[in-house]
Amino acid sequence: MEKKLYLSDEDKKIAGVCGGIGEYFGIDSTLVRLAWVFLLIPTAFIGGIVAYFIAAAIIPHRPPAEY
Repeated sequence: MEKKLYLSDEDKKIAGVCGGIGEYFGIDSTLVRLAWVFLLIPTAFIGGIVAYFIAAAIIPHRPPAEY
């Protein structure tokens, strides 16, 4: 079965982007969130926030049959 990236419905704080990335790579979503925060700092927060919402708009929700 092919592995696909989806927004997380169970592990989400805002839109489920970090939870979905964590599920995809099989790592704790807290580590993904910490990495995201550390990447926000050099972009003065604006670039990282824009990237998050673009990711939230592009990454699809998991179809109901795949739960």
